[in-house]
Amino acid sequence: MSVLVDNDTRVLVQGITGHQGTVHTVQMLKFGTKVVAGATPGKGGSMVEGVPVFDSVEEAVAKTGANATSIFVPAPFAKDALLEAVDAGIRLAVIVTEHIPFHDMLTMYHYARLRGARIIGPNCPGIAAPGKAKVGIIPNVVFWPGRVGVISRSGTLTYEIVSGIKEVGLGQSTCIGLGGDPVVGTNFVDALPLFEADPETDAIVLVGEIGGTAEEEAAEYISRHTEKPVVAYIAGHSAPPGKRMGHAGAIIARGRGTAESKVAALEAAGAKVARFPYEIPGLVRDILSAPRHP
Repeated sequence: MSVLVDNDTRVLVQGITGHQGTVHTVQMLKFGTKVVAGATPGKGGSMVEGVPVFDSVEEAVAKTGANATSIFVPAPFAKDALLEAVDAGIRLAVIVTEHIPFHDMLTMYHYARLRGARIIGPNCPGIAAPGKAKVGIIPNVVFWPGRVGVISRSGTLTYEIVSGIKEVGLGQSTCIGLGGDPVVGTNFVDALPLFEADPETDAIVLVGEIGGTAEEEAAEYISRHTEKPVVAYIAGHSAPPGKRMGHAGAIIARGRGTAESKVAALEAAGAKVARFPYEIPGLVRDILSAPRHP
């Protein structure tokens, strides 16, 4: 098993004929992903890297059996792209697109949930299960198949930490880049039970950052429901007080959402919290090599 994507994932790329869509289609194919279709209105009948392009998602799904989508369309069209995909029966949508208007994302989030679909993102690197499938833009070279699950709000920190896990001789079961916008389709509390239930995941790495309360909510969930070991890192310890940093979601309000409050909550829940990103691989290795008690 893996989380959300596997060897049966059949990926559609919306916006495949654009530069980013084409570049990352190539990388998904190299990763071993079954990219079965692209969709760009007016480009139906063409091919991109051997992948057939259709004018609509409905046609692409009907002819190829696509069951997941990676959305690369510009922000003003992202809402329509997501709604079209959900209406066509797609149940996993990875939205790489940045700068989607807040109210558009609210509509997308609730519409997807109403129809039983899951969004990862927006403004995210996507999801990858080494040896099985990748949907999004996470670099191929950082992965190695293994038994560590990774959930992260930060794109570049995801790459660094996943690469570090590989360098200490471990690998990943699945890596999910949640995205850093104020409203995302999947958060820590949504992802944690998926890894807890995955028999191929032995430990979970949680990468958070300042702003919002997602990490505190994750800590509460971990304390009540998670038996697998969790290693965490929170970015933003050196952020000047009152200064907005990084993602749109990295906003501290009335003392909540600070690195200190998140670290305290996670430690109280039993997670091992690294002070620096480079500490995470060693903490995971130590946990997995430690004797297990019945």
